[in-house]
Amino acid sequence: MKELLRSTDPTIIAFASALLQGEDIDCFQMDVNMSILEGGIGIFPRRLMVRRDDHDRALRVMRDNEIPLGL
Repeated sequence: MKELLRSTDPTIIAFASALLQGEDIDCFQMDVNMSILEGGIGIFPRRLMVRRDDHDRALRVMRDNEIPLGL
């Protein structure tokens, strides 16, 4: 797995996940439990991971939709 984007905004993660699913690209959210433990104040970013084989295609989807990658 390879990191695609990093964000403290859960709406960006949700939107990016929906876009990737629409393109048949599997993704996985990491650090969800840490962001819940911090109380929702936005200190710890969540990461969205994709397969290495899908990474280039996923990057194109993010850039086409002007989603900030936060890397």
